[in-house]
Amino acid sequence: MTEPLSEPFTIGVEAYISAEYARAERDKLWARVWQQAGRVEEIPKVGDYLTYEIMDDSFIVVRTGPEEIRAYYNVCSHRGRRLVDTPPGARDARGHGRQFVCGFHGWRYNLGGENTHIPEREDWPCGLTGESTRLKEVKTGTWGGWIWLTMDPDAGPLRDYLEPAATLLGPFQLENMRYRWRRWLVFDCNWKVALEAFMETYHVPYTHPEFIKFGAFLGWARNQGRHSNIGYDAPKGMEENQAKLRIGSGADARVSTRELQDFTWENANTNTTQTLVEAARRLVAELPEGTPPDQVLRHWLDSARADDAARGVHWPAVPPELQARSGTAWQIFPNFQIGHALNNMLCYSARPYGYDPDKCVFEAAVYELYPPGQEPRTEWVHTPQDDPGWRTVLPQDFANMAAVQKGMKARGFSGPRPNPYRERSVVSLHHNLARYMGTGAPRELS
Repeated sequence: MTEPLSEPFTIGVEAYISAEYARAERDKLWARVWQQAGRVEEIPKVGDYLTYEIMDDSFIVVRTGPEEIRAYYNVCSHRGRRLVDTPPGARDARGHGRQFVCGFHGWRYNLGGENTHIPEREDWPCGLTGESTRLKEVKTGTWGGWIWLTMDPDAGPLRDYLEPAATLLGPFQLENMRYRWRRWLVFDCNWKVALEAFMETYHVPYTHPEFIKFGAFLGWARNQGRHSNIGYDAPKGMEENQAKLRIGSGADARVSTRELQDFTWENANTNTTQTLVEAARRLVAELPEGTPPDQVLRHWLDSARADDAARGVHWPAVPPELQARSGTAWQIFPNFQIGHALNNMLCYSARPYGYDPDKCVFEAAVYELYPPGQEPRTEWVHTPQDDPGWRTVLPQDFANMAAVQKGMKARGFSGPRPNPYRERSVVSLHHNLARYMGTGAPRELS
């Protein structure tokens, strides 16, 4: 049976460079989708809050009970002043309190969004009802350890929106992972250009040629309804090698796996952990020369799993066939990528920077399983494009992102032509965007 969107397609450039398209996204797209706004563990106590912004809209996401999180538009019902200001240079605002007080005229709101104090209220003979003065609430939900919100009052359940990703990723127990590091910046490209740089493997041999000596990093991309996922090609019997934790190729898989893990740890600081690196470094000592690659893979993962268990870190039990189906990463429509593995994950998100189609807020975060209570304390660190904190691999992708945004505007370019097998996720994104935007649907090349 032919897979969805498997024919060759081309995509127009308007979604990337048009100011009119970018402005229309505000009401046609962002007001109607579920968006990832933060992690549950970031607001553990009642009264803890964080803010989330998308274009003109800002939200206060607050824990209102031990098992309850709510979100309100971050705006006072009196004269429209934002209740919580984002500090200069910060990604968002964080805090704790039992109420929100407007800095303009002192109107107050409790954690339930109710207006509790209006100075000189007696001056209003009528019109100030509890309903008209309370904070306007938006729908929220949690899945995978993230907090999600939507401005659409008629939106269906979050779980339904996330399927089939929610079912296929559920066994990975992503809610148990915690930040290892997280960085953000304002980047000179459209948010779609940023995400598309990471939602396919076709670029790996050419953008990251240093990985070629460790094996073939090419793979598939599949439409999954509203979402998409990607994974590596792998031979029969090596289904787990379609996933993120994979061995190196070459004459000796023991050696190449160690080299691949060392290189990734030092140059990307993503897609692996110290436990995996150390287990890979022992492969030559623990396995005889000539050990088949599938046995090297099994021994490496079993050893790392045992090492983690000894320090109180327990990997989820995910069958190899499910690891193969889930692949290496999911693109959650419209703007969040989950690069999952058994004990770590790498996630990207990108969203508009105001109404400028040539800029976006780009974020990258690495998560890991830690012994209970031993996760590091992290925060969102603003990291310029040329900062060494990005190491060496991600800046290669950044170079593509900036250059693509410029190239999209050239008179000699008529639009992307994604690889039908390896870049189908790009077509999937624009297929779904067109359902919301009413324009820009991919066109068959034939």
